[in-house]
Amino acid sequence: MTNEGLPEEQPTPAQTAEPAPEPAPEPASESVEDFGALLKEFERSHAHKPEGGAKQLEGTVVSLTADQVFLDIGYKIEGVLPRSAFERNAEGVKPGDVIPVSIKGRNEQGYYDLSRFRVAQPRDWSALEAAFAQKLAVVGTVTAIVKGGASVDIGVRAFMPASRSGTRDAAELEKLVGTEITCRITKLDVTDEDVVVDRRVVLEEQARGLAEGRRAAMKEGDTLTGTVRTLMPYGAFIDLGGIDGLLHVSDISWGRVTKPEDVLTVGQQLQVRILKIDPETRKLSLGLKQLQPEPWQAAAEKYQLGQRITGPVTRLTDFGAFVELEPGIEGLIHISEMTWGKKVRHPGDLVKPGDTVDAVILAIKPEEKRISLGLKQTLGDPWADVPQRFPIGAHIEGPVTKLMKFGAFVQLAEGIEGLVHISEISADKRLNHPSDVLHAGQVVKAQVLAIDTEKRQIKLSMKQLIPTSIDEYLAEHKPGDRVSGRVVEVSASRATVELGEGIRATARIAAASAAASEAKTEANADLSSLSSMLQARWKGSAAAPSAHPEPLRAGQIRSFKIVKLDAASKQIEVEPVQE
Repeated sequence: MTNEGLPEEQPTPAQTAEPAPEPAPEPASESVEDFGALLKEFERSHAHKPEGGAKQLEGTVVSLTADQVFLDIGYKIEGVLPRSAFERNAEGVKPGDVIPVSIKGRNEQGYYDLSRFRVAQPRDWSALEAAFAQKLAVVGTVTAIVKGGASVDIGVRAFMPASRSGTRDAAELEKLVGTEITCRITKLDVTDEDVVVDRRVVLEEQARGLAEGRRAAMKEGDTLTGTVRTLMPYGAFIDLGGIDGLLHVSDISWGRVTKPEDVLTVGQQLQVRILKIDPETRKLSLGLKQLQPEPWQAAAEKYQLGQRITGPVTRLTDFGAFVELEPGIEGLIHISEMTWGKKVRHPGDLVKPGDTVDAVILAIKPEEKRISLGLKQTLGDPWADVPQRFPIGAHIEGPVTKLMKFGAFVQLAEGIEGLVHISEISADKRLNHPSDVLHAGQVVKAQVLAIDTEKRQIKLSMKQLIPTSIDEYLAEHKPGDRVSGRVVEVSASRATVELGEGIRATARIAAASAAASEAKTEANADLSSLSSMLQARWKGSAAAPSAHPEPLRAGQIRSFKIVKLDAASKQIEVEPVQE
């Protein structure tokens, strides 16, 4: 067998190279530092690797605390897992249980930080190919920051894009240099030695695992501490350690909250209670106000009828205004309880949201969560002294507030109105509607005819104050004046006499009847009396006999003397006189 056709055997570099000179001794201090660094690196990367280079171990539970589970992993120092890494927060875990774990590193207390994820630490390309095929997590060390990401040593040089590093910015990425991370191989090209790893996907899986553990341990009624993550118009999302729950705006406070941002801020930490866990979607409904006492429970003892309160107007409706007595308790001022005076068409005519008002408690129904309030009661009842302020017969002046078919309402004072019936508006003509002579806002004068304080009614008259022909007649005459009149009607004891248009007087029949009777007696005198009269007339020693007035008859026009004038009742009394 010959070597013809085969290339000549080349010497290896080891055969041709000159013997390397022995290194010069280094200072002792540097040797100590190098030795310490090498020992630390050795412990980190070699000392705790199980056979085969994998970090998957069998850990035996030795003890449990409120937050952690300690495991014996065969080393001098124990490993630790958070309770949230187990279902139902490690409720069923007990000492002696064997758990598959992987080492992530050391924590601040010196314990091995464990993971329930299967982690491999390849030593050659075949191991890398196996981890890539099985999508196993691998352990590597970040060695440097490069363009677009970081360089990671996983047994070979790998590239980790910054977007897949699980960091928020460049400064946080730089802090990973020199630290051990757990990642997954997302690209592997053995020929080109091109390897890409992803740390973020492992962190997300770990977070989901922890979140599922926490979620499984949660139950309705639990009180947890969370952080406000996002504010929305309908509420706030609270981060409960990787699990979001919705705090609805109606469950933030017992008081009325219009916008969550009025009372909460992003990043704020607070305690919340789990109100409901959806069995299908596993969504959490949270409550904040439920951690405070229900204010209506003590409302019956705290508030009494007639009590005067002060509070802000929170909102308006067509039928009234709501006033906050305290957070969680509102009372309603009905529109009818706002003023004693004019009718209020809308509560906004008197109050607006944000106004602070005084009110009186009119009714309390804690079982229905209702309190009725009155605003006008704080102003005093204007009807309390109406009979003294506006006695019967008093003259008033005020604006017409409302016209109805049956009359007109006139304001006497704030909160007090009187009615002028249509028949009491004008004395001269008959009206079809008060609007024939009046309009709203017109200031008129009237006289008080009657008062009913229980019904809060006052009857007024305008025509009583309008001057008439009889007023003028009364003003121009006085008792004793002689006037002419026409007898309109005669009854047994009285006669009605018209002294002018629309002016009538009363005449007594007694005087007229006596005169008529005397005249009749005179006519029936005996002859001796007549002879005596003629003799006297002949002698001229006696005056002519006086004529006696005729009896009063309807249609008769005669002279009368005014006996009595009553301006208040507008009555005139007369008696007939002889012509």
